[in-house]
Amino acid sequence: MNMPVIFTTLELPQLYSLSFWVNLNYGHSGFVLSGAHHLSGVTHAYEFVPTRLNWTETLQFCAQKSGVLARVSSDAENQQLTKFLQSLNITLPVWIAGQVMTQINEFQMSPMSYSFILQFTERSDHKSARLRRTFSPMSAVTVCAQVLFEPSCHGVSTVFSYSIRSFANEFQLQALVPEREEGAPVQFTLLVHGISGLSVGALQNDGAWHSVCVSWTSGGGSWGIWTDGRLVDMGLGLYPGQSLGGDGVFIVGQGQEGDGDGKRFRSSESFCGSVTQLHVWDRALDSFEIDTMEKDCSPISHGLLYKWSASALEIEPSLRNYYGNSPCQENTSILSSQLLISKLDTGGQYNNFSSQVVLFPTRESCVTIDPRSGSWGLDSCQSHKAGVCQVLKSGLDVPAFPRPDLFSKAIEEIYFNSSAATDLSRLTDLIGVLLKVLGAGPGSGLVAARDVQHLTQMIEHAATSQIYFANASQEAVVSLTKDYLMLASEMITPDLAAQWMDSSEAEDSPNPFTIIQSIDKLTWALADVLWKEGKTFTISTKNIDLHLEPRRLTQMSCSCVYKPSAFGSQSGGSQDEIHIPDTEVQRLHALGHRDVMFIHAHYSHLKDLETDGKQTPSSEDRKSAQRPQTGHLSSAVISATVRDVSKSVNVPVSVQYSLAATDVVEYSRLATPSCVFWNFTMMSWSSEGCWVTQSDAAGTACFCNHTTNFAVLMNYLETTWSPQEQSILTKLTFIGSGASLCALMVTLMLFTVLDIPKSDRTSIHKNLFVALTCAQVVLLCSGSAVNNKVACTLVAALLHLFFMAAFSWMLVEGLLLWSKVVTVNLSEDRHMKYYYLIGWGLPVVIVTITLASASGRYAADGHCWLSVQNGVIWGFAGPVIFIIMVNIMVLARVVGITITTAKRRSLMMAANSSPMEQAYEQIR
Repeated sequence: MNMPVIFTTLELPQLYSLSFWVNLNYGHSGFVLSGAHHLSGVTHAYEFVPTRLNWTETLQFCAQKSGVLARVSSDAENQQLTKFLQSLNITLPVWIAGQVMTQINEFQMSPMSYSFILQFTERSDHKSARLRRTFSPMSAVTVCAQVLFEPSCHGVSTVFSYSIRSFANEFQLQALVPEREEGAPVQFTLLVHGISGLSVGALQNDGAWHSVCVSWTSGGGSWGIWTDGRLVDMGLGLYPGQSLGGDGVFIVGQGQEGDGDGKRFRSSESFCGSVTQLHVWDRALDSFEIDTMEKDCSPISHGLLYKWSASALEIEPSLRNYYGNSPCQENTSILSSQLLISKLDTGGQYNNFSSQVVLFPTRESCVTIDPRSGSWGLDSCQSHKAGVCQVLKSGLDVPAFPRPDLFSKAIEEIYFNSSAATDLSRLTDLIGVLLKVLGAGPGSGLVAARDVQHLTQMIEHAATSQIYFANASQEAVVSLTKDYLMLASEMITPDLAAQWMDSSEAEDSPNPFTIIQSIDKLTWALADVLWKEGKTFTISTKNIDLHLEPRRLTQMSCSCVYKPSAFGSQSGGSQDEIHIPDTEVQRLHALGHRDVMFIHAHYSHLKDLETDGKQTPSSEDRKSAQRPQTGHLSSAVISATVRDVSKSVNVPVSVQYSLAATDVVEYSRLATPSCVFWNFTMMSWSSEGCWVTQSDAAGTACFCNHTTNFAVLMNYLETTWSPQEQSILTKLTFIGSGASLCALMVTLMLFTVLDIPKSDRTSIHKNLFVALTCAQVVLLCSGSAVNNKVACTLVAALLHLFFMAAFSWMLVEGLLLWSKVVTVNLSEDRHMKYYYLIGWGLPVVIVTITLASASGRYAADGHCWLSVQNGVIWGFAGPVIFIIMVNIMVLARVVGITITTAKRRSLMMAANSSPMEQAYEQIR
C-alpha cells in the first residue's frame, strides 16, 4: 500500500537540525541527513557530480562535501536547476533528491492517486513487461490502457500482444505513429489471430497521456476502439465464431515472434513511449462503461480479469519504471504531472525551500531530472548516473551538520521517510533504523565519535523538552526507551565502542558515560509517564539492565533492594546489588515525599572498555581542589535514583551497594579497592561521599551518601608472581649469583697468586672482575632493602654504578684491542690513566646525572632497581647500547685484519706446503 509523503523537521538544540524522511511503501527505504542552519538569507549553490554513481553513493558523495543532493520544490527552482545543467551541456538524466524540508510537524494531505508507469525510452528487441496472469480461452475480451507516445519516435509501436503456443500474435494492438511535423493522427490497428481490423486515425501525437480501449467478441467478430473514452471506430467479421486460445503470454510493449513463449521480439515494432493502467476484462465493455471509467478514473470490477499492478508484472531489468500521478487526474504539463503540490503553511523557517511534496517513488526507484526538458522521472536506485549536489555557498560562516558514519550507513536502509504521528514517534523510527543497520553487522569504522555525540544530544533533548513528553503517550515513550536501550547496548559493546572511542580526538569527545547520561535523562522522563498507571518497567539487554518500580511511601515503608540477577538475563549468578536502607525510605516520607519511582540500572561490561582510571582534571576541578579518582575499573556499574514523580525531581538518598570485582589479578601487589561514582561534571570517577565497608575475594561492599552511577576501582601494580613462584625465583637468583660470585673470586685469586706479568690487559681484567664482584654482592643483598625507601635507592644506585662500571671496562677492553691490532700502538703507560677515567669515572658521572634528574623516582616500586615507568632505566640502557655498538665495530675491524694477515701468511707458506696445508692454515 502506498501512502502520501509527509516531510517534517526534528529540531535539535543550538546550531543543528535533523531532517529525515521515511517511505511507508513496505519496500526499500532510506533517510537523509542535511545540515543547513536556520538563517534567513542563506543561499545554496549547485555542484555537478560527473562521476556515474548509484543514488546512494551520490547521496553520500554530497554529504562528504557538507551538502545534500539537489532538491527542487517549485517551478522556479526546477527551471534554475535545468538552466544550470544546460549551461554545462548535460543531456542525460541526473540524480536529484526530490526531497523537501519543512517546519510543519503535522498536516493532512489531500487524497492522491499514484500509478505505476513503464517507460520505453527507445526502440529495443528486449525491453518488455509480462503480465503475471494465466488466461483461459476467451470468447470476448476488452483491454484498456493509458499511453503516451514519444514525439521523437515514429513508425509502428506495439502497445501489447497476446500469444499462444500455436500462434505468435493471437491478440495485438499496434499504433502507427507519424512524424510530429506531419500533423497526422496516430492510427491504431487491432489484430485478432493474425487478422487485422481497419487502421483508424484516433488521436494526435502531442506528447500527452491518452486512454485507449479495444474490445472484441467471438459472435460476429465484432470489435471497437476507443480513445479518451470516445468510440472512434468499430466493425464486424474479425475472426468470428472462434475463441482466443488459453495459457498464452501477454506482453506489454512488444509484438511477439516464434512459438509464442514471449522471448522473441522485433525492435522495429517495439513500443516507444509510456504505458500505465492496463486492465483486461473477459467480456466486451460498451461505450457507456468505458466513458464512465474515463470520468471516474477507476476500472469497472465486473469481469475484470487483470488489474494493473507493479507486483503483477514481470519486468525486463533494463526497462525503466517508476511511480507517478495517475494520468487521468493530472494536467498535461510535464512538470505538474510529476510534481504534486500541497498548499501548506510553512511557518517561514526555510526561506529557500517551499513545502511542496514531490512524486512518490516505489521500491528501488529514485528521482532524476532531464536537463533537456526539465521533466522529472524515476529510475532504479542501483543504476549509475551523474548527480547534482546542493551545498552552502563559500564564505558563509554557517556550521554544516556533521556527517556521521552510522547515519550515512543508514541511508542504505531507508529512502524517503514516513509521516509519524509525533516527533517522538519519528525519533523512535530513526532509532529502529540504526538498530537495523548495526544488526546487519557493522563494518570497521562504522560508528564514529560524532555519531555518539549527536545521538545522545537528540535523546537528551527529547527527554528534557516538554514538547515531546507533555502530551506523549505511554506507549510512545516506552517504545522509544526500549529501542534506545537496545541501541545503546550495542554501542557500548567492547568491539564497537573501541571504534568510536579510538576515533575521537577532541577533549570533550564522548565516552561510554555520555551514553549513560542520556539513558538517565530518558528514564527520568519514562518514570514520570509510567507513574500515571502505576506500572513497573524492566528490560534486559546483553549489556544493560533497567528496572523502574513505583512506590507510594508510608510510615511503614521498607527498604528497596535491587539485584540485577533477579531481572537481567545476562547477569547470571552475579551477587551485585544496591540497597536503599529502610531508614532512608522513612526519611523521605518524613520530608513529604509520597509518590516516588525507584530507578535502577546495571551496566555489566563497561569494565571491558576501560584499561585504567587515569583522568586529566579540568580547570574547574583544579579550582575546586577536586581530583579524579584513579584506578582500574574492575566491576560492573550499578545505579540507583529515587524520583518524586509528583514534583518531577530526583531526591538524594544514601545507598549501600556490593559489586564483585571479577577481573582483579590474584597475585597483584597493593590491590586496594575504592568505592567511586561517576561525576558527570568532572567527567571522571570520584570517591567523594563514598567509602569501603567490606572487601574480600567475593567482592566489595560500599556506602555512599548520594545516588548516581557507582562502581569499584582497583588500584594495583602490574601482575607479579605468586608466593611459590617468588620463592623459586629467589632461590634461583641466589644459586646463579652465588656461582658467579665464586667464579669471580677464584679468578681474582689466580690473577693475584700466579706470577702473571703486569700489563694494561691484566689491569683491565682485574678492574672488570672487581666491578662484577661488587655488583653480584649488592644484588644478593638487595632483597632486604625493598621495604626501606632510602636503602632501596642506595642499593639501586650501587647496582647502577657497578654494572655500569663492568660495561665501561668492557669498552676499555675494546679500545685496548683496537690499539694493539688496528693502530698498533706499543706504548701502554700513557693510556692507562685514560682507561681508569673511562672505567670508573664514566659510571660515576652517569649515576650522578641520573640521580639528579630522577626527581625522587629513581628506584622502582617493589624493586631496588631503576624505575621503568618514568624512563630512569635509560640512564643504564642508553650507555650500554652505545658500548655494545662500539665493541661490535672493534670486533668487525679486528676480524678483518686477522683474515688479511692469515692470507699473507698462507702466501708465504705457498712455496713450502701443499694446497691442503694452505687451506687448513687459512681456515685455522
